[in-house]
Amino acid sequence: MSINTKIRTQDYVQLTRLYDTIFFILQSLKSVLSSKKMKKPAILTQKSLRFFIVLSSLPLFGIVAAFGIAPNSSFLEELPVQKVILNLPLPDITQIDNTDITLWRQERIQRGDTSASLLARLEVNYQDTTNFLLEANNIKAMRKLVPGKAIHAQTTTSGQLLKLRYFLSNEEQFLIERTAGTFKLSEQSVKMETQIHMKSGVIDSSLFAATDNAGVPDSVATQIVDIFSSDIDFHRDLHQGDRFTVVYESLYANGELVQAGRVLAVEFINQKKSYQALYFQKNAENGGYYAPDGKSLRKTFLRSPLAFSRISSGFSNSRLHPVLKTWRSHNGIDYAAPTGTQIKATSDGKVAFSGWQNGYGNLIILQHQGQYSTAYGHLSSFTKGLHKGQRVNQGDVIGYVGATGMATGPHLHYEFRINGAQKDPLRVAMPAATPLTTQNMTAFHENTEPLMNRLNMLRDVSLAFLD
Repeated sequence: MSINTKIRTQDYVQLTRLYDTIFFILQSLKSVLSSKKMKKPAILTQKSLRFFIVLSSLPLFGIVAAFGIAPNSSFLEELPVQKVILNLPLPDITQIDNTDITLWRQERIQRGDTSASLLARLEVNYQDTTNFLLEANNIKAMRKLVPGKAIHAQTTTSGQLLKLRYFLSNEEQFLIERTAGTFKLSEQSVKMETQIHMKSGVIDSSLFAATDNAGVPDSVATQIVDIFSSDIDFHRDLHQGDRFTVVYESLYANGELVQAGRVLAVEFINQKKSYQALYFQKNAENGGYYAPDGKSLRKTFLRSPLAFSRISSGFSNSRLHPVLKTWRSHNGIDYAAPTGTQIKATSDGKVAFSGWQNGYGNLIILQHQGQYSTAYGHLSSFTKGLHKGQRVNQGDVIGYVGATGMATGPHLHYEFRINGAQKDPLRVAMPAATPLTTQNMTAFHENTEPLMNRLNMLRDVSLAFLD
């Protein structure tokens, strides 16, 4: 294997250290492999590969970071450049005895999954799948799989099932262990550990594509949308080059990731304007997101009742109706989304109407404080148990996108009303929530200063690397 690159003379020491580190790792790997019987094709577990890659990449990352944050110096450009070729010998790992290798695999439960389909994706062999299904037939948790939850399985390379973990909640897990050829089933309490993660990314095509590239879970991306939904229209305002940095919790059990937790701090740069949010809990019940100056980011109304979609038709005084084929006003915003997409209440309020109403089809009207009300039309269905007079909180799911009434396809028709008159929700200035009191400000700064430091550090490192 050869490394062919151009470097400055001054950097040769850095490259030499990189070579020494890689050579040491390869020699160590060679000594480990040579101690095993060379019989079968080599199989490196995901864990061992990850360990190898992380170790070997650390010096390289150090070099990149050093160049990224170094001050500009014109004399560096005058240094001579020379070509250096280093030959790195690799050990022979074409054969290795893998009979004792075990693998941990993880799968997310999908809608419509069964125990059998999950075991198939986890590559459990036919015999163990059959035995497991017989043993787990009376386990309620395995008969009612929750979409989005994780299943972890430890197997041999031949697909023999050794252990299986299913985290029912943050407090308990379903565990199966192979003992003397049979499976032992049990439910155990889970001791959760919290770890802090810091990630950053750049928008190239969409927010979720950027968070995927940065390794940020979808649940964290959704929280980012919710946090800034009153200031940023994620349906229309994203631009290529927008950036985000986020600090969030992750919950672990037995050293394994169970789920992503709460966003603690986040910055989103939209069209060169910075938006920052810090999580602060005033007491055991009340927590929320605030700007660094203590101003609450929770507006009385969300800009959109859908977490993520696109506007198919805006507010207009004159629009050709797609069904009636006549020109008439369109006194709301249409959000195109798949049937069944969750619809959220944009503000705290009370259900004033829930049922069928002419061209609206299935319709919900919420009455909010004072002069404000909102309407949600063309729903496929309502949240179970929703009824007139019921109180709902901002962000509560009240129904699901559909195409009932006069609609040519699945979408949500959303109206924002002041004293019964429809207004454009994208242009109306929304009232802000109450800021922190003077008594809370001292505690706020003490609690959020470490988060702000993490956010600033991550942003500075990311910008230096990109520069």
